[in-house]
Parts: sequence; C-alpha cells; structure tokens
Amino acid sequence: MKLYNSETRQIEEIVPHSKDVLTLYTCGPTVYHYAHIGNLRSYIMEDVLEKSLRFVGFNVKRAMNITDVGHLSSDGDTGEDKMLLGAEREHKTVLEIAKKFTDAFKTDCERLNLKWPEIVVPATACVDEYIKIIEKLMATGYAYKSGGNVYFDTSKLKEYYRFGNQGKDDLIVGAREGVDEDLEKRNKNDFVLWFTKSKFENHALKWESPWGTGYPGWHIECSGISMKYLGEHLDIHCGGVDNKFPHHTNEIAQSESFLGHKWCGHWFHVEHLNTKSGKMSKSSGEFLTLSRLEEMGYFPMIYKYFCLSSHYRKILVFSTEALDSAKSAYEKIVRRINEIKEDGNISKEQASPYLEQFKAALENDLNTSLALTALYDVLKSELNGATKCYAIGEMDKVLGLDLLTAQVVQEAGNDLNDEFRAFIEQKIEERKTAKASKDYALADKIREELKARGVELVDTKDGTTYKIV
Repeated sequence: MKLYNSETRQIEEIVPHSKDVLTLYTCGPTVYHYAHIGNLRSYIMEDVLEKSLRFVGFNVKRAMNITDVGHLSSDGDTGEDKMLLGAEREHKTVLEIAKKFTDAFKTDCERLNLKWPEIVVPATACVDEYIKIIEKLMATGYAYKSGGNVYFDTSKLKEYYRFGNQGKDDLIVGAREGVDEDLEKRNKNDFVLWFTKSKFENHALKWESPWGTGYPGWHIECSGISMKYLGEHLDIHCGGVDNKFPHHTNEIAQSESFLGHKWCGHWFHVEHLNTKSGKMSKSSGEFLTLSRLEEMGYFPMIYKYFCLSSHYRKILVFSTEALDSAKSAYEKIVRRINEIKEDGNISKEQASPYLEQFKAALENDLNTSLALTALYDVLKSELNGATKCYAIGEMDKVLGLDLLTAQVVQEAGNDLNDEFRAFIEQKIEERKTAKASKDYALADKIREELKARGVELVDTKDGTTYKIV
C-alpha cells in the first residue's frame, strides 16, 4: 500500500517497522465541545485508512488520545484553556465536560460507522509517562525551566521544521491565529512541556512533579501515549492538516530527542473542510455538527459519502448544494442495491476482478473516489445477485456506508416498498414496548435509527405515526 508522507512530501510504500504488526496513532479530540463536521472528516478518513490497511492484509494496532487537559488556545502555549472555557460555558467541572463530550464524540463515531480504536486513552491517565519523558529531556539538555514552566529547547535540534510548510516567522506574534508572546522562552519556537505557572492559577487539574505542582503541555500527551502503548517505533501518525505545525512538529522534536532515533515512519494528514467563508472552527463558535446536519435532512451516511467522494488530500468545500448532490448519488446507489434479488450462488472468482479494482484504488494513496467507481462497476455488471451482494458487502467493510441495509424512499412518488414499510412498523412497535418498560434509552435509539434512514416519528394522542423527511 502506498500513501503520501507529509514529512517527505512523497507517495511511499508502507513498510511497518515490525513484520507482525503495523502501529497507527490518531490525534484524538479535545473534548471541550461537540465535534464539528470538519473534525469528523479527519476521523472518517482515518477510519477508512485503518480498515483499508486491514483489507489489504496488515495487522493493525491503533491508539488514540482524548485531550482532557492542558490544551490552550494559542500556538504559543498561552491563551485561554479550552477545557476550562467549556466547563464555564456548561456550568460543569472539567471532568464532567470531558465525559460529556467524549461520549458525544463516540456517539458521532457510531453513527458514522467508525471503528472505535482498541486503545483510547485520556491525557489525564498518563501523567507519569509525561514526567518520565520530561525528566530525561531535562537531564540531556533538551529542556529547561524558566519562569516556573518547563520548555523544550528547539535550538538544540539540527532540524526542527519537518513538514516544509513553516518557519520561525510562523510563531511571531500576530503571524498565526492565537500566537501570544511568552517572554520566558529562550527561542520563539520553544514550547511548554510542563506548566507550573500560567494565568490559570485555579486550574482544576494539577499533579505533583519534580518542577512543582502543575499540568502537562498539550504536545507531550500524544508522544507519551503513543510510546507507552505502541512502542518506540510508530509506523503511521494521523491527524488533520492543521496539526502539522506546531503540534506534530513538536511531537517529533520531543519524541526523537527522548528516544535518540527516528520515531515515526509515515505522516498521514487530512485536508480541511471549508465553508464558502473559510475553515470550519470550533473556536469561532460557528460550526456544523452531525446532529445539525440531520436536522437539515442529511443523515450521517450522506455526509460520509460526501467525504469519500473526494480525496483526503484535497480541500473539501461544504455547501448544501454539494450535500444535495451526495444525497442524490447515495440514494441512487442504495435504491439499486435494494432492487438486487439475491439469486444464484456466490462466485468469489467472478467477484475477484472488482474487489481487486477496489483494493488497487485503496492502495493508490487511499483513493476513495476510485474505490466508489469499483462499487458502481459491480452494480452495472452482469454478476448474479448473490455475487453482487457479496462484492458490495466486502467493499462496505471499508466504506462503512450501510450499503446492504440502508433503505430509501423509491423515486416514484413518496411510496415505500412493502419490506421497508413493515420494517418501520416493526420498529414503532419495538419502541412502544420499550417506552412501556420505561427503557427510554432504547426508545430514543429506535427513533434515531429511523431518523437516520429518513423516517421521522410523530407521537400523537392516538399513537405514533411517521413521515418521510
């Protein structure tokens, strides 16, 4: 499998450090607010990457962090603490906020059919690991204490800027959004490893350390979690393109200085989702969530299809017109699949050329657009129904679009096919039983399941009806 490596700026073959396992690390969410659909684009493509790696034969071990401490709003390690801002906004504690938005993020992943990584670690769980790393960096001269905080000394490195799209001027005050001047640094591009002094004297989460009571910097958590759970040699590190600098640049600096050798072999970055006015951002307060898209009439698989129709290294511009096109294309595919009669016996031999075409698209820098073309070719083929469904099912192990189970309204008017009508009525009865048993969580889940398939339940004094949305 070949992928673009952001560090070398070339498409390279993936060669794991170990023949037994491929290690994959994902920069997880900062859980101070709901994930917006731009965030979710990165997680969609990282999920497809993991499933593609498994599809082509790799044994993947994946870890992801949950940032629940120490993430300030400034690239210069100053500014407001995002977790504290969330806690103040919601009138909750930091840990309550972290749990609320971690759960919300996990729910979004489930609705998008994204596999939850087998290793998911909150930053607060690995403080001892960060302290161990910082102690060695201090002992070897890569870190220093100034003004109460511990900083990484980037002047000790032969090469600091690793992704080729930044330089020292990017950390001059005003050069980038949220860069404030920290007079305690020796160099403008030095970064905090451990805070004991900041303007947040009332910071909710603090730990004892050799440098005083405080909390870790943002960048150290990913290095610590990755090395603890995936070892000293990481094969692929994922994240949004905005993580390249300074976050991933700083991860490389501290990790390789700690280890004494190259740390990560391959960097996988997903481009921005932009609106017509620019990049979508939680900090701006104006962003779209998955739930908001549903309220607009686009259930999660529509948005996922929209993302998969484009290459992960291309900026994707969001608009309702573009989403309408994705909705139309997805529903057309599902209707055609709904019409397949599973006649005959499965012929894996006849399905093989289409699956090889699909595999080749994934191996070619994760070209999901070409992978969807392979799906279209199956639908247009002369394969019997059973073989078509087999091939589609194999492809959907990677795409995760509910291709064999989704149902949509038929194009002729708003009539439903009998099978789907029976399914809706069955679900209504299951929900009625759940409510009678006071299992409101199950009742809500059934409502959301139907809503995701374009069916809105309407509760009246005479019972529950539904309408197509």
